[in-house]
Amino acid sequence: MNIRDWLFVEDHCRGIELVLEGGAIGETYNIGGNNEWANIDIVELLCSRVDARFAERAELAGRFPDSPAAAGGESSSLIEFVTDRAGHDRRYAIDASKISSELGYRPQHSFESGVEVTIDWYLDNEAWWRPLLKV
Repeated sequence: MNIRDWLFVEDHCRGIELVLEGGAIGETYNIGGNNEWANIDIVELLCSRVDARFAERAELAGRFPDSPAAAGGESSSLIEFVTDRAGHDRRYAIDASKISSELGYRPQHSFESGVEVTIDWYLDNEAWWRPLLKV
């Protein structure tokens, strides 16, 4: 039940840009999404969205035949629980109110829309990530 504050990468980059352009020298700005999720909920969201992609795009079954979704199964069947590493924090959270109040930062993407974009990117850019599996 570990919890993290999740943020779409483009929103994080936008926050960095705001700090570089308008932040006060020497100040610290936390960039957050005000979007805390339990890790298991993230995994379940990813699994359900991947399953939906397989249902929408028939060619995915041919490209990823070992996926449970290729045979009409559920990706969540692959979830395995492991022992937390020693010292693993139950919750990572930050206070992003300063960047919001001083620089007007607000995430532009909902977390769910960011997940959709991310899944599509990985499905459409297999040539980029496939070689990383061989390392």
